[in-house]
Amino acid sequence: MSSRKRINLRNTLAFRLTLWYAGIFTVSSCVAFLLFYKLITSLIRDRTDQELLGQVRRFSTLLGEEGIGAVKDAAVIEAQAAGVKKVFFRLLSLDGQAFSSSNIAYWKDIDVNETAIKGLLRSGSPVFQTIAIRGRQEEVRILYAFLSPRIILQVGEAMESYSRFLDAFKGIFITTMTFLIFVAAGVGWFMARRAVSGVEAVTRTAQKISGGTLEERVPVKARGDEIDQLATTFNQMLDRIQTLLTEIKEMSDNIAHDLRSPITRIRGIAEITLTTGKSLNEYEAMAASTIEECDRLLDMINTMLMISKTEAGVDNLAREEIDLTGVIREACELFEPTAEDSRVTLSCHVPDGMSLVGDTRMIQRMLSNLLDNAIKYTQLGGGVTVSVSEKNHQIIVSVKDTGIGISPGDLPHIFERFYRCDQSRSQTGIGLGLSLARAIARAHGGDITATSSPNQGSTFVVTLEKSLPSES
Repeated sequence: MSSRKRINLRNTLAFRLTLWYAGIFTVSSCVAFLLFYKLITSLIRDRTDQELLGQVRRFSTLLGEEGIGAVKDAAVIEAQAAGVKKVFFRLLSLDGQAFSSSNIAYWKDIDVNETAIKGLLRSGSPVFQTIAIRGRQEEVRILYAFLSPRIILQVGEAMESYSRFLDAFKGIFITTMTFLIFVAAGVGWFMARRAVSGVEAVTRTAQKISGGTLEERVPVKARGDEIDQLATTFNQMLDRIQTLLTEIKEMSDNIAHDLRSPITRIRGIAEITLTTGKSLNEYEAMAASTIEECDRLLDMINTMLMISKTEAGVDNLAREEIDLTGVIREACELFEPTAEDSRVTLSCHVPDGMSLVGDTRMIQRMLSNLLDNAIKYTQLGGGVTVSVSEKNHQIIVSVKDTGIGISPGDLPHIFERFYRCDQSRSQTGIGLGLSLARAIARAHGGDITATSSPNQGSTFVVTLEKSLPSES
């Protein structure tokens, strides 16, 4: 009987809510501990760095006032005063050779790091390192800095006391957390029992009815009570979550696919340069290439964010009177040099007085994407025509080109994120321009449609409401 009660207890909603509460509390506390632990570690490291920099400033002042001999003596005295197992000093030449030091018998396993010396010579800024000595638990914080244009100071400080402090902090946290978890479980059980009391009342009534007490009734109103409303709301929430998860999965797959190539190029450039690079110019070229690839990645990520925010309605669009005639003419003037370079004729047929209410910046971005695509995929001698008309209180913008066109199989998918037709893979781009354009058009109460024939050209028609939809 007791076993049955224990099994029933584990199956109760109150028990599961208690576990959830205690689990979430534990995870949240651990996250808070990790953040606090990182903060303390950072503060300790900053404090150590400031102490090391203070040593450099004192030695630099001493060098200027009394000369190198005084610095050598001070290094020995400072190390002895602090403890030879706590701190050490080395005076180095520019090639990293030590010509004087404090008692470093305890620190003999720590060598001069050539990479740090090169970094110091290149930037002139102090270089910090944290290293662990084999066979010892504590770490050592080391600083390389100039005392003078020809003298480098290497100073190291043991972080043993800080390590003991952090270990004590961990012990206190574990003890406290163990106690608080039990407290959280008790509080969670109390709160869960209160939360499900209404459900238990319904359950007791139903049990009485099933036991033959026909006079009892389940308190359910014709219009539905809070439990029915909760179930309905919960189901709606689940539907929304399902949609979001599906979109996140699709986006994740697309991101993984489209990020792989630039990241592979970045790694390849870095690997080749690190393997074969011998001159500063080669490393500068690597840095320039890396920056260029990173800019492409950032542009792709920013575009994806803009699409997501626009589709979700997170960013409220500006509601301003837009001189659409002027915006379209400015866009055509902006792309005129690009069209001339591609030997494409760009025509703009926009009547005066066309206007609508919307977000100027977003409309400009949409037009830029459409014009850029039209010019990019139109061959030499072809043409791109932009026209505007008004019908049934709607603005209709048409961008027509005589380019390579889109195959019937690709046409239904061109507005999907990251989708690129076979003909477009030879051109630069990430497959987000049309997705963003459609998101902007829909945010303005309109849409974009496309018609195309291979080798004959494409026509993109944007329909926009003259005023933005009312905010819900």
